[in-house]
Amino acid sequence: MIEALPPEGVPAGQVLAEIRELRAADRPTHGGRLFAYVYDPGVPGLDELAMSAYALAAHVNGLDPTAFPSLLAMENAVVGAAARVLGAGPGTDAEAAVGSVTSGGTESLILAVKAARDARPDVAAPRITAPVTAHAAFAKAAHYLGVGLDPVPVSPVTLRPEPADVAAVIGPSTVLVACSAPSYAHGVVDPVAEIAAVAADAGVRCHVDACFGGWTLPWLRRLGVPVPPFDFSVPGVTSISVDLHKYAYAPKGVSVLLHRDAELRRPQFFAYADWPGYTMINPVISSTRSGGPVAAAYATLRHLGDAGYLALARTTLDAVRDLAAAVASVDGLRPVAEPESTVVCFTSADPELDLFVLADELTARGWHTQPQFRYGELPASIHLTVTASVAPRVAEFGPDLAAAAVAARAAGPVRLPEQLRALAGSLAPERLTPELVAGLAAELGLGSGPLPDRTAVLNTLLDAVSPEVRERLFVEFLSLVQRPTY
Repeated sequence: MIEALPPEGVPAGQVLAEIRELRAADRPTHGGRLFAYVYDPGVPGLDELAMSAYALAAHVNGLDPTAFPSLLAMENAVVGAAARVLGAGPGTDAEAAVGSVTSGGTESLILAVKAARDARPDVAAPRITAPVTAHAAFAKAAHYLGVGLDPVPVSPVTLRPEPADVAAVIGPSTVLVACSAPSYAHGVVDPVAEIAAVAADAGVRCHVDACFGGWTLPWLRRLGVPVPPFDFSVPGVTSISVDLHKYAYAPKGVSVLLHRDAELRRPQFFAYADWPGYTMINPVISSTRSGGPVAAAYATLRHLGDAGYLALARTTLDAVRDLAAAVASVDGLRPVAEPESTVVCFTSADPELDLFVLADELTARGWHTQPQFRYGELPASIHLTVTASVAPRVAEFGPDLAAAAVAARAAGPVRLPEQLRALAGSLAPERLTPELVAGLAAELGLGSGPLPDRTAVLNTLLDAVSPEVRERLFVEFLSLVQRPTY
């Protein structure tokens, strides 16, 4: 049992040993075998540099730039780098672009929605428009900010929205139109130029969520990949978000939200002086902000430089192509979309080759993938986020994928127990009491101990229920495991 506040202090070496022991249960963050959540360039010494920079600024507080001008200088430099990468800065059509460093893509998207909402005080019930493939953080922003969300369907073939469908959804209360470059689930770039034109014609802001791909697409284009226009070179694009803790390979906690000019950014800020304390002025959601993530990002960008990122993009592109070829070589698997960024996403065309069982077999062989559930006409799939560190491992992945497919076929598709199948067909969110979910979790092996190694049965159940039920199940599951240690 872990006791965070013992009666007497614990020696530093022992504390670090405890953390290392706890970390041993985690998925590997380095080495190219985890295809989600982490971004590893495989560059020797980069972690040490970033952590040293982080430590130098960990106790600096971004709340007051006049007290800590070093952080302001580094933040401005990081924002300037992102702006130049995304088609803004001197000599461009967006030479007046400005930006802010946030804690991540979700905060960037929430602030983009806030800026759009607060810029239109004349709209009593503001709404935003986004493809169904847009990141879930847009739904979170709408929920937090009391904004309506109008989803736009995508073609089951191209996985993109039709600009005409976007135009049809925009109404008098629409304050923001969103699109992705690329979408996270499938790695597909939306028709940004056409969507931005539709938004501009309606007098509405257009935000491009490039959190996932904004730091790779520009270099992939230079390597000959036919990347469509998506950045500030596109008229009508008013804001863009890009995560530096993804393909800029900075440590977690750094995203940049850019606006085409300062006037567009102004509603993003929050200021408050009507109290006896200091006047609060926040460009982002947090007030106190550690300088650690900004300093780490600054050090990472400075150390790798343009040439370093171009080389990493080339390595990643080679890995994507080789992984896609490995998937294509396995009978019964097919791509959901042809890779056009840094994602390989595939599904099963064979009823006897269960994707969720396949994911378990890959896990058993040391490969950690991200299963994705069905959505409307879109099939269940396996998502691979590909980073530069994957390249040396690709030769191992192909044979392991083929072997995993053989094992998955031999095991056969998941057959839910009759009781679970009946339950899945009858579940409604309002029926999911904590007691019912606790019993279901115990039956699926999700008790107080470690999560099971194989999750195909759980994923099959989750795939069979509606999104609303799945949301409630995840809330209750998380509530079960997030309990204090006493």
